[in-house]
Amino acid sequence: MIIFPAVDLQGGKAVRLHRGLADQSTVYNDDPVAAALHWQMQGAEWLHLIDLDGAFQGKSVNAKLVSEISAALDIPIELGGGVRDEDAARMWFDAGVERLIIGTMALEKPEEYARLCKLFPGKIGVSLDAVDGRLKTRGWVADAGLTIDDVLPRLVGDGTAFIIYTDITRDGTQSGVNLPMLTHLATVSPVPVVAAGGVATLDDIKALYPLSVEANLQGAISGRAIYEGTLDLPEAMAWIKAQRA
Repeated sequence: MIIFPAVDLQGGKAVRLHRGLADQSTVYNDDPVAAALHWQMQGAEWLHLIDLDGAFQGKSVNAKLVSEISAALDIPIELGGGVRDEDAARMWFDAGVERLIIGTMALEKPEEYARLCKLFPGKIGVSLDAVDGRLKTRGWVADAGLTIDDVLPRLVGDGTAFIIYTDITRDGTQSGVNLPMLTHLATVSPVPVVAAGGVATLDDIKALYPLSVEANLQGAISGRAIYEGTLDLPEAMAWIKAQRA
């Protein structure tokens, strides 16, 4: 089980949002490169980057910054936010990103999404972001009119390499994970699932861990909790390692 520290980019800074709202952000570091290096030094195995500017504006202004982060790190990076065409995907891979997370395109332009999966096999994942089981797109502001079970078979058939499930109402709230939904998804999904939204303490990691053994959970993303210290990243990683021993 992997814990993915999250660095969200907005206005050249590392921030965290509350329930995905663009106007409710907290700046955690004026230097996202330093933030990324900090989590690598804490023992992170992956870094989770979200380009909030790209997600809300549909076009990124952070290519140079992501290239700097990639050059500074030894660990792989996954990135999402505003990746809505092949040119954007190629830009991020050229910037050193290991795998991409697609949201809006996967739900609104399925043929283009399938083509992207074929162009970059094993590198494209989908972000399924939901409120009460209903999927959202366009930076969580548009209702897709679909549920996860509606789209999962098609996404897997398209070549999706992994799934990130975010419970939007819990994102940035440190209110705990949506264990029933994650249990369902990790059980039925033939591709790895990553949990996001609500990871608050070591207890959440302990609750999720069995799904990494008995089902198809790859890990969990944590942002506000590791920045504010309610989840200690080295402690959590040490606990996971102890379970493997």
